[in-house]
Amino acid sequence: MSTTTTKYQAFIGGGWVDAASGETMEVINPATGETIAEVPRCGAEDVDRAVAAAKKALPDWLDKTPKDRSELLHKLADVIDEHAEELAQLESLNVGKPLLASRDEMPFGADNVRFFAGAARHLEGQSAGEYIAGYTSVIRREPLGIVAGICPWNYPLMMAIWKMGPALAAGNVQILKPSEQTPLSLLRFVQLAQEVLPAGVLQVVTGDGVPVGQRLVEHPDVRLVSLTGDVETGKTIARTAADTLKRVH
Repeated sequence: MSTTTTKYQAFIGGGWVDAASGETMEVINPATGETIAEVPRCGAEDVDRAVAAAKKALPDWLDKTPKDRSELLHKLADVIDEHAEELAQLESLNVGKPLLASRDEMPFGADNVRFFAGAARHLEGQSAGEYIAGYTSVIRREPLGIVAGICPWNYPLMMAIWKMGPALAAGNVQILKPSEQTPLSLLRFVQLAQEVLPAGVLQVVTGDGVPVGQRLVEHPDVRLVSLTGDVETGKTIARTAADTLKRVH
């Protein structure tokens, strides 16, 4: 029995776009070996587009109160609850895990988003008055700015939540790069939730791990990259990061 192939796009600047090169990649159902989807094979130019959009979105996101960010994250959690069965079915198809397992992950994922929504309203600093008489010294925690997350294949939506939840709660803007093997549940989640967050606050760039990851690490406006993925990709990105730091210092 043949499987319908669905075409997805990357989510950059609040809109759905093809890779700048026009290239695509096949996404395979590991249980059957059939192609079930096509996604853009993004590269450095697409990362640059995403970073530019994130940079544009950052000032307004920084101005939002913890209450505002918390309420928007609660809405993201509601999206998971409302579409839990669809997301579970898609993740089971793409990852090859039992449907029972992917169903269990959806309420857990929604609960995690709500945890970070609560954390958004409890961003604490430290204060002490002993440094100079008559003055109070305060440590204020500030967002980093543009952060990136590189997600693995085995828990694609859950791992994305663990990266974007704390980043968005703290006032950062987030670029996510899902595994080229299992991008579908994250892309569908963003399709369902695209009206929740302002344009540029959350973006998804699909593509091979090394070229996209390298550009995320090298880009001067990306302040932090969280990597969870295969060993070779990790080694390559680590080498790139080390070389970049040498050039900076």
